[in-house]
Amino acid sequence: MMIHRRTLSSLIGALVLALMSVLLPGPFTIAAAIAGPADMAPVNAMDRAAFVQKFGGIFENSPWVAEQAWEKRPFASLDDMHAAMVAVAKYAPATLQLTLLQSHPDLAGKEAQAGAMTASSVAEQASAGLNALSHDEMTQISNLNAAYKKKFGFPFIIAVRMHTKEGILFEFNRRLQNDTQTEFANDLQNVYIITRLRLNKLLDAS
Repeated sequence: MMIHRRTLSSLIGALVLALMSVLLPGPFTIAAAIAGPADMAPVNAMDRAAFVQKFGGIFENSPWVAEQAWEKRPFASLDDMHAAMVAVAKYAPATLQLTLLQSHPDLAGKEAQAGAMTASSVAEQASAGLNALSHDEMTQISNLNAAYKKKFGFPFIIAVRMHTKEGILFEFNRRLQNDTQTEFANDLQNVYIITRLRLNKLLDAS
């Protein structure tokens, strides 16, 4: 049975939002995570270069996601557009998915200290106070970063805008108990949430 592309995109978008509702309970957080209707006409009118220029940074240092998603235009909604981008990442080869995960910086890690993070990551980490850690907190998160990457081979990724500093540390410790397959999936799901929030913010500011 064939599924219409628009229907599949809508289903993927719904799944991402459903995941957000599970991870982020409460009407305030969900309302804050979902933007209002966006005018998709200007987006659909973009050529590939303009689209990648504007949206290539939504997936961290991975413009190939936007480049491939452009081919799925026209987008009926922001949900539809994000679902197309998610589908590109979701159905990419595992090696490319790993590269995507490894493109993310450690939380309060060496990239942050060197000023080498993307503007989106800087703002996201600052939103949870990760730019103002105490010495003890910095040591704790540094040890967690090292332990996580040693065990799994990719960085710990979490939608920091949806967590307090304490909640992030709790999730860090909890997820360290998982196996690699589970954490690979957890990281990807958090990437999908992060990118939806980035799209909301980018289009709200346009």
